Amino acid sequence: MTARSRADLATASRIVVKVGSSSISGESSWRIPVLVEALAAAHARGAEVVLVSSGAIATGIPFLQLDARPTDLATQQAAAAVGQTMLVYRYQESLRPFEIVAGQVLLTTGDLENPTSRSNARRAMERLMSLRVLPIVNENDTVATQEIRFGDNDRLGALVAQLIGADALILLSDIESLYTKPPSDPGAEPIDVIAADADLSGLEFGATVVNSVGTGGAATKVSAARLAAASGIGVLVTSADLVDKALAGAEIGTWFEPAV
Repeated sequence: MTARSRADLATASRIVVKVGSSSISGESSWRIPVLVEALAAAHARGAEVVLVSSGAIATGIPFLQLDARPTDLATQQAAAAVGQTMLVYRYQESLRPFEIVAGQVLLTTGDLENPTSRSNARRAMERLMSLRVLPIVNENDTVATQEIRFGDNDRLGALVAQLIGADALILLSDIESLYTKPPSDPGAEPIDVIAADADLSGLEFGATVVNSVGTGGAATKVSAARLAAASGIGVLVTSADLVDKALAGAEIGTWFEPAV
C-alpha cells in the first residue's frame, strides 16, 4: 500500500532507497555498514527493499591510481567497471552478518524505455525480491553514453520505484531536509511537507557539485521526488545519516505527498 505519510514508512511493504556517491565513497565509505544495518532491519520485518546506489566511478578511481574523477568517457567507463565490483563487494560484506544476499542490477534509460527490456528488468527484480535478495541498482556506466543516461541517480531511483510499484521512495542526501533556498543563505527555512500539487516556483533549489566525485543537489531530488509522487509514490528526502529513522517512520526530512 502506498505510503501516505512518513509514519507509513515503518510498515511499507516495498521501499526503494537511493544513496549518492558523496555519502558512501571515499572517506565516506564507513557509512555503507550503517546504511546496510538500516536496510537489513526493514528487510527483517518483511519489507522488500531495493537500493539504488551511485558510487561506481568514485569507488574505482583509487584502484586506477587516478588523482581525480576522469573527464573522458572511456576512463569513466573503466573506473565504473572496476568500481562497480568493489562497491557491490562492500555491500555484500556488510550484508553478510544479516544473511542477506545482494543482487546487482545495472540499467540504462534504453532498458526502461524499450517495452521488452523494461518487462525483463521488472521480472528479474520481482524474482530477486521474492527470493529475499536485496537488489542493488546503478546506472550501467560502462555502456551508457550521454544520450542514454538517466542524468542522475535520483531520477533512476524514481524510475525504479515506478518500475516495481514501490510504496515509497527515500532519497538520501547530505542534509536533513530540503530548504526554501540554499541552507547557507539567510532566511532559509526547512520544508516539512510538499503537496502533490504544490507550486514550487517561489523556492530556490540548486543543482551543485557535491564533491569531487559526485554531482547532484536539491534540484535533482525535487525533480525526481515529484516524478515519483505524481505516480502515487510517497517520497522522503533526508540525510543518509538518518536512514534508520527514515525507515522507522520518524518525523524527519521533507515529505512529498503522493498524488491520489
